[in-house]
Amino acid sequence: MKLENLKKPEGSTFAPKRKGRGHATGNGTTAGRGMNGQNSRSGGGTRLGFEGGQMPLYRRIPKRGFTNHWSKEYLGVNVEALNVFEDGTVVTPELLCEKGLAKGNYYGIKILGGGQLTKKLTVQANKFSDSALDKIAEAGGKAEVI
Repeated sequence: MKLENLKKPEGSTFAPKRKGRGHATGNGTTAGRGMNGQNSRSGGGTRLGFEGGQMPLYRRIPKRGFTNHWSKEYLGVNVEALNVFEDGTVVTPELLCEKGLAKGNYYGIKILGGGQLTKKLTVQANKFSDSALDKIAEAGGKAEVI
């Protein structure tokens, strides 16, 4: 069985109601909207979250905190993850993306000091934690801020 051979069962679909096509159809004149009122008018209806004039829920709930829209989020990568590279490799953000260690949309990459680094690497990143700098230096590598 293939997708192109599948068919809908008999009677599973119906033609849509054709509204506003005369009295005989049962959906003429007002086209199922009723007589009067806001929803019978063209363009009628209310916006999302409207509660008939009552103070809406999104305004009744207390607001807390602050979101800084100009903050810069950095993706953290532990030094232990860098052990996948060979000795003497220059580790760049592009290389981290290729290996699948850096995913998502971030302002930059920050190397963190989690785990142990056993390879001698030259690591290029936007930021480094102090413990990461120590561990890279211990392994005989270099850390370069780009």
